[in-house]
Amino acid sequence: MIELLAALSASAAAGIRIGLPLLIIGLLREDLWSSVPYLSRLSPQVVVGVLVSWSLFELFASKKLLGQRFLQIVQLLFSPIAGAIMGMTIAETAAEIEGWLVRLIGLVGGLLALVLQLVQAGWFYRLRGLPVWLIFFQDVLCIFLVIFAFDAPQQGGLIALLLLWLAIRSYQDWYIWYKKQAPIGDRHNPRRYKSNPD
Repeated sequence: MIELLAALSASAAAGIRIGLPLLIIGLLREDLWSSVPYLSRLSPQVVVGVLVSWSLFELFASKKLLGQRFLQIVQLLFSPIAGAIMGMTIAETAAEIEGWLVRLIGLVGGLLALVLQLVQAGWFYRLRGLPVWLIFFQDVLCIFLVIFAFDAPQQGGLIALLLLWLAIRSYQDWYIWYKKQAPIGDRHNPRRYKSNPD
């Protein structure tokens, strides 16, 4: 159970940022990315260069509205992959799990990362851009989730589950907000009479 919480913690970090958690997980290990699925097939110099460049881009571009728009698209596409890699890495190394269970944990981690990224995208479009204080909080939370995956898996897993609960609550709030936009007698079809996107 603790191993699953550790994997969820790492995958949740990939649901917030892509490059930063993959960079941290390699730097926390003595063998760098040699035991990280898929990344171990690449040269360590290439992996370091790509992850450092992308992490810096994520950190700086996320503070601007145009950068947030671009990052939303890229992160929606690649966060499930990063989440799966993070979950599989923790399952194989920290928990020493092998076989089909590693792939199952990777699948769950990828889905968690995708859900968290979809919620971020939803809040981005509803608020028309995320505030800078929230972006800083995301950066810090991402770093701590990766560290917790190794040093405090129970706390990291509980934070990941809390984030998942907040994602479900956000969906319910969006649904209620969306339906309230329609006239009282037409709540079953909120899109009627609308010409602009929501």
